[in-house]
Amino acid sequence: MIGFRSLLSGGWYSAWLWPSFILCVLLSVQPSFISGVYSTKLVNVREIEKRILDKVLDTDRYDNKIRPDGTAGTDATVVYVNMFVRSIARIDDVKMEYSVQLTFREQWTDERLRFDTFRPKPPDDLAYLTLTNSSQVWMPDLFFSNERKGHLHNIITPNVYIRIYPNGEILYSLRISLTLSCPMILKMFPLDKQVCTLRMASYGWTTDDVIFKWKHTHPVQIISNLHLPRFALEQFTTDYCDSVTNTGTYSCLRVDLLFKRQFSYYLLQIYIPSCMLVIVSWVSFWLDPDAVPARVPLGVTTLLTMVTQTSGINQKLPPVSYTKALDVWTGVCLTFVFGALLEYALVNYTSRKDKHRAAVIKQRKQWDADQQRFQQGKSPTYYGAGDCNHPITALWPVNYEHESRCAMHFGGLLNAGTCTKTWLARFPSRSKRIDVIARIVFPLLFAFFNVAYWCAYVLRKEDPESLIE
Repeated sequence: MIGFRSLLSGGWYSAWLWPSFILCVLLSVQPSFISGVYSTKLVNVREIEKRILDKVLDTDRYDNKIRPDGTAGTDATVVYVNMFVRSIARIDDVKMEYSVQLTFREQWTDERLRFDTFRPKPPDDLAYLTLTNSSQVWMPDLFFSNERKGHLHNIITPNVYIRIYPNGEILYSLRISLTLSCPMILKMFPLDKQVCTLRMASYGWTTDDVIFKWKHTHPVQIISNLHLPRFALEQFTTDYCDSVTNTGTYSCLRVDLLFKRQFSYYLLQIYIPSCMLVIVSWVSFWLDPDAVPARVPLGVTTLLTMVTQTSGINQKLPPVSYTKALDVWTGVCLTFVFGALLEYALVNYTSRKDKHRAAVIKQRKQWDADQQRFQQGKSPTYYGAGDCNHPITALWPVNYEHESRCAMHFGGLLNAGTCTKTWLARFPSRSKRIDVIARIVFPLLFAFFNVAYWCAYVLRKEDPESLIE
């Protein structure tokens, strides 16, 4: 007590002790004081927001069944649309559809929901009002016209919100997953490009009442790390697609997504294996014509494998009435494999004819020897006039008219199947000549087909406009 009185009646040093004492007292009570003021401020802002919502949404003032007045110099309500594509799950060639997840936003102005004249000051304390129940305000009747199925996201809470700005502007945003139809033209498959469209239109309001427009800046945004297993997104465009029916004209928006099919998968799984099968079928050209147990199973196995591969490919594609680029490839490869099998059938037939021809030549030599024996006065072996291939023993002189006919027959056999190229003279057997020719002709024809195929399909430029419906 004495010390406190001395402090009050102290000298010059008490002049700076008093401010220090007061500061310590304020610091001891500051946290509770500030937290109380802050909590009171928050409660007041929430209460103010509730009172404003109750006032602007009062049934005497606002009716959500009546659309807002027209804006932008027109009697129709203008709704601006933009979206953010979060992911594209899959693109199905068989069902001709694709799945997409996006954040969808609509913006329009409703003068009945303005609260800038009676909101608290300063304005930054209440920048907008927030709603989570879309049934409390009027909503545009937009729908996705090419939708097959879709659902909203409700985990953990419904992914939807509505913002009401002081000037009456409304922002409606939700997250939605859609499966949309995507009609495809597969003439260039698997070297094709496909345009998948997302259409949004008014269901009941005509353009006299509601007009949908794209937002002026960034109407469509796509996530930067978008990855698709079999396609690559090349570009996207926005456009309008207003439809005219017998009940009026309806506003419509569209997004065209241009996808390019990734070719590497088909190159490794289809084109290279089929090329290998064709080349394997050529191995039979290097085998002996008499090796029937080797050549026949080789040709049949490659043919069945090619047919199985073609059937497996077609099972993964929709049945279409036109020819695809892959059909041309598999069809020609199957033709080459089947041609190799037919080539052996021809070789086998020619080989048997060569053996018969050798027997006839042997008989011709025997006939010449008999002629010499006849001239020497010995008994010859006679060949009947009806069949020159079967000799009979004659007891009378040779008929020279019949001899000339036989000579013509043998001469025709000797001259048949000859080739003008001198290098074929090294292969006296016609079956061997066919194999040698096949070794050169089949690879050359297949190489020529490859050049024509890749030039026709790879260098061909598709107009994206022709892919859009």
